[in-house]
Parts: sequence; C-alpha cells; structure tokens
Amino acid sequence: MSSEDVTGLEIEVQAPGIVKREEADEAEDSAAASAAPAGPGELTEAQLEALLFVAEKPLARAEIALLAGVDRETVDARIGDLAVSLAERGIHLVESGERVELATAPEAGALIARYVGTDAPRLSSPSLETLAIVAYRQPCTRATIERIRGVDSEYTIRTLLHRRLVAELGRSAAPGRPILYGTGFDFLERFGMTSLDELPPLDGPIAERLFAPGDEEEASGGTAAGTGSVDTAAGSDGGAG
Repeated sequence: MSSEDVTGLEIEVQAPGIVKREEADEAEDSAAASAAPAGPGELTEAQLEALLFVAEKPLARAEIALLAGVDRETVDARIGDLAVSLAERGIHLVESGERVELATAPEAGALIARYVGTDAPRLSSPSLETLAIVAYRQPCTRATIERIRGVDSEYTIRTLLHRRLVAELGRSAAPGRPILYGTGFDFLERFGMTSLDELPPLDGPIAERLFAPGDEEEASGGTAAGTGSVDTAAGSDGGAG
C-alpha cells in the first residue's frame, strides 16, 4: 500500500478490488423501480446480500424497498446489519448517497489485481490534488477547483472523469449554470473506503484553503440538477495541469 501527499492531505491509494461497477442514471433507476413488483414483505440480511451480489449496478435504497415490499426503515436496518457482517470479510458493502453495492475488500486489491492482470495506474500530483479538492468540497465547480489550485484544471478534471474517479453531479444555480463535480463509487473503491464519512479530517490551514469565502457558485445555493454522463474507459494520466 502506498501513500501520497495531496494538498497536505495523506490519502492511502490502494489497488482496486471491485467486482461490479457502472452506475445508471436516476431516470433509469426510477423506471426500473416503478416497474418492479412488490415482494413478499420481508427482507433478511441474506436476501439483501444475494440481491446486491447479482445486481449489475449499484441499487438505490428505494428500489430495494420496492422489490422486497418493505419500508425504507427496514432497508436501512438490513443495510446496516450487512455492513457489520461483512466488515471482516473479503466482500464489503459500499455506500454512495442513496445507492449501495458489494465490492471486494481493499486489502485484497493487490491479489485481485494480479489475478486479473492489471494494476491501478498511478495518479499524477495534479490529479491527486484536484481529486482531494473535489472529495472534500463536493459538489463544486471547475471555478472553485481552479481558485484553490491556482492553475487551469480542465485537462485534469477531464482525466478524472475519464477514469470515473470524478463524476458530473448536475449544474449549479449560479450564473451560467456551471457543472458541479463530485465523487462516486469508483473513488470509494480506489481509496478503500465504504463511504465519504471515512475521509481523513483536514488540518486547520488546509481546511481554510479549501473552504475560503468567496465561492460564488456554492454560496449562491447551487444544487445538483440531474446526473451527468461519465466516460467509463480507462485512460493514461500523463499531462500537467
């Protein structure tokens, strides 16, 4: 396991160990959920694990509730139970917002990478710095990223989108409606986290730099207005900026 300093942050980079990925957009999830028949009115931990195992994409909690014919509280409880049960096993439960999926444990990443014959490509310093900003400031715009970094970040953001480490979350309500960027499942998988709550705390000076006043796009009450499409191909990260 290697570690790299990102804008003064210590983030551990681990080889990816994911079995399933590919998020569908919200419209697709909604259509699938509304077409699903109500289940028998129960949801056990084993049933939830089996459902997530066969799912070809992360599942929304509302979709799980509709499929099982149970309420949201039951789904949340079973997800919590399953997360605890899998904590010490080779498969972990990964959560991103309303969606959940199963992924291989971070500590198994190197072994799985040898099996599939691939290693996680290293990220450049500009990419790591940009990714750290997005992770802590999300949702944020390119203008905010460039204000914090002090350099043009179009190429770096495009590279992170290409690698699915950053995703387009929607558009800000600020003038011009700039794109809002955030992270998704691939970010959590790459850095061995099960949720954004596991991000390391920020030191005072770094927090001041990341959350300095004057971010007009967030201060104006920007909201995510739809999910953007993200290129899924893996690309190289050799450019600067």
